[in-house]
Amino acid sequence: MELFLEFLKEVLKGIMRAISAHFFQKTFLDKKKSTLGRRKHKGGSRNKK
Repeated sequence: MELFLEFLKEVLKGIMRAISAHFFQKTFLDKKKSTLGRRKHKGGSRNKK
């Protein structure tokens, strides 16, 4: 019985590690912009010579 509990504890520990690594990767490492930013055009009238 004790061997089964140790095995179960190790399995749960591995699952928790995998889940926390997945969330860490999603929140901190996958911060990519989906579209490239572009400069905004200045508004207002311009004097053309």
